[in-house]
Amino acid sequence: MPVTPYPTPLADRFFARGRAFLGVDYPVICGAMTWVSDPNLVAAVSNAGGFACLAGGNTPVEILERQIDETRAKTGRPFALNLITIAPAYKAHLEMIRRKQLPFVVFAGSFPRRDAVKAAKDSGAKVMCFASTESIAERMIRYGTDALILEGSESGGHIGHVALSVLLQQVLFEFGSQIPVFTAGGIATAKMAAHMFLMGASGVQLGTRFAVATESCAHARFKDFFLKAEARDAVSTPQFDSRLPVVAVRALRNKGHEEFRKLQLDLVRQLDAGLLHREQAQMEVEKFWMGALRRAVIDGDVEGGSCMAGQSVGLIHKVESVADILRDLVTGTEAELQKVKASLAG
Repeated sequence: MPVTPYPTPLADRFFARGRAFLGVDYPVICGAMTWVSDPNLVAAVSNAGGFACLAGGNTPVEILERQIDETRAKTGRPFALNLITIAPAYKAHLEMIRRKQLPFVVFAGSFPRRDAVKAAKDSGAKVMCFASTESIAERMIRYGTDALILEGSESGGHIGHVALSVLLQQVLFEFGSQIPVFTAGGIATAKMAAHMFLMGASGVQLGTRFAVATESCAHARFKDFFLKAEARDAVSTPQFDSRLPVVAVRALRNKGHEEFRKLQLDLVRQLDAGLLHREQAQMEVEKFWMGALRRAVIDGDVEGGSCMAGQSVGLIHKVESVADILRDLVTGTEAELQKVKASLAG
């Protein structure tokens, strides 16, 4: 499917590195979102000239293989498979990529071991890894990653603890000349994307805006919940006690979020009273969110489910097609770069 070329003479200079690395028209990445980033959304982004990541999550291997084949049937353009290193199915997914020979593998959830990076590269894939601190960026580069993704704590889903504004200074400015660096977290507009390119990013990654795209499989109530939300409604899950570790997740505040807070406080009280072992308490924490994301995305349970969203949700006010989102980002980036050029010249 041919991509409509947009007149972007200035942006082309800034797109060049990311475009060459990803093999796409526009270095705009649709990040992997479990239950949302399915073959239909991934193919739509790829066919419109962008780049998208198929969410591996904890999908059974045979189903994930079918999703890869379905994506390939829908698009002949590059896309990535996102592997969650903390998922129970992770090892099986690693084995599977050797068979499927994917063009790109993105490691997420936590940080991959050196042998996992090597296994992915040996399969023929380019590897992309997240970096939430300077030291992790250095480690991933030593392990052989082909590119880095900086995802600030403003983003949705599982997050680190550092804002993108700091990561830009710690990682992009330090390592951007060595390796392609893509930026993510709180990005939803063309103006912000333009300034990411000006600072040296090879491309930008968005999730929340694509979650409400026309081609997204998310339930209508899920999308409507996003459109009505403010930036401050996207909050991270709290951890009240080190004995009860919680991997921070940013999602829209709802009844489920409040119930989770109450659950933790009750579990801490039981731990203090010796009524519960730490392992039992941790099991209760894990059990609480089991299936919560699916309930929100697929079933539309926006009160009890987990509505993962970045703080950029406050910048999103309508459902748009993937093609319209990319057109806005690409032409808007060009317009902002031209504006900056004129300002500097003046």
